[in-house]
Amino acid sequence: MTAPEPKSVRSESGLAEVFGVFLRLGLTSFGGPVAHLGYFRQEFVVRRRWLDERAYADLVALCQFLPGPASSQVGMAVGLSRAGYAGALAAWLAFTLPSAVALVLFAYGLEAVGGAAGSPWVHGLKVAAVAVVAQAVLGMMRTLAPDRERATLAVAAAAIALAVPSAWGQVGAILVGAVAGLTVLRAPTAAAEHVPIPLEIGRAAGALCLLLFVALLAGLPLLAAASPERAIAFVDSFYRAGSLVFGGGHVVLPLLQAEVVPPGWVDEAQFLAGYGAAQAVPGPLFTFAAYLGAIAGGWSAAAICLVSIFVPSFLLVVGALPFWEDIRRRPWAQSALRGINAAVVGLLLAALYDPVWTAGIRNPGDFAVAAAAFLALYAWGAAPWLVVLACAGAVGGLSMMSG
Repeated sequence: MTAPEPKSVRSESGLAEVFGVFLRLGLTSFGGPVAHLGYFRQEFVVRRRWLDERAYADLVALCQFLPGPASSQVGMAVGLSRAGYAGALAAWLAFTLPSAVALVLFAYGLEAVGGAAGSPWVHGLKVAAVAVVAQAVLGMMRTLAPDRERATLAVAAAAIALAVPSAWGQVGAILVGAVAGLTVLRAPTAAAEHVPIPLEIGRAAGALCLLLFVALLAGLPLLAAASPERAIAFVDSFYRAGSLVFGGGHVVLPLLQAEVVPPGWVDEAQFLAGYGAAQAVPGPLFTFAAYLGAIAGGWSAAAICLVSIFVPSFLLVVGALPFWEDIRRRPWAQSALRGINAAVVGLLLAALYDPVWTAGIRNPGDFAVAAAAFLALYAWGAAPWLVVLACAGAVGGLSMMSG
């Protein structure tokens, strides 16, 4: 396990293999981050044997510990182990590109038909978002806030996020969760012994990446405040969202909403329509950033926003890997993470109410469609993309009958 990879792996053929495998996954991986991790295990542990079971489990544990999209971070680490830093970039690009392109094209389609506000089928996407987020809240509550202490913390975090409807409210809720984890939610035991992840990254390179992560997080707001360039404001907002999202996936919704709606880059209807559409495409949900960028400023802004939201993940994965073996054994780290994860559930609960419910449910017909969609997702295990399309058609049909 600790021996270096053969030289043939870290070559152009190895890089091409990484890109090809992840492109196929990016085209076919529906179902969100948990499903993505299942696809990855089948591909990289069972089929290709790039990692063994325990090493893969360790990698998943690390990426769950870090803020950002867990499935994309696992993909970056796998690419890094096969073809170095270029392999990490290739894995990210191939896994991300299909859904990003689809969502940018959807954004241009909305503009072509006159925007999101007046279209019944687009309103159906917002109704679908109610069911998708409700299912996510329920699933995360059972996993991350299963007892009364963590459930209470989740509700408190939701109250903070609703009382302070901005990025600062989100950050404050996460900090409260971390403090509560350290003081109240002590982890029962330290992490078990684990197999080192087969990646060759020195501590100096890791420390440099972590320093760069912190420097950008602290420096970009100052740069954005001093510069009139809109592109810098995009980089600042999306880098911050990518840096502070614990849990990945749907949890990015409230942070992005706080970053893009108040400045007027995207209106509420466009935001929720795009979020609904994001459920119908494969690949990581963080490609929603490309849609938002396209609405705000076209193709160039889409590229800037997409890269900016994923840069923190790259820096954190490369930065944390050399130190992970020590950190994972620390009880304080596990305790803080328990509190943060419970707060994350609260953030998503707040987002379920505002903006998802307030914008999506206008009448009893909308509620009925959302309830049916939730039933299909939760009880029948229907594919999210099918549910999203069905909601768009159902709301559009109801609108035609009432018209």
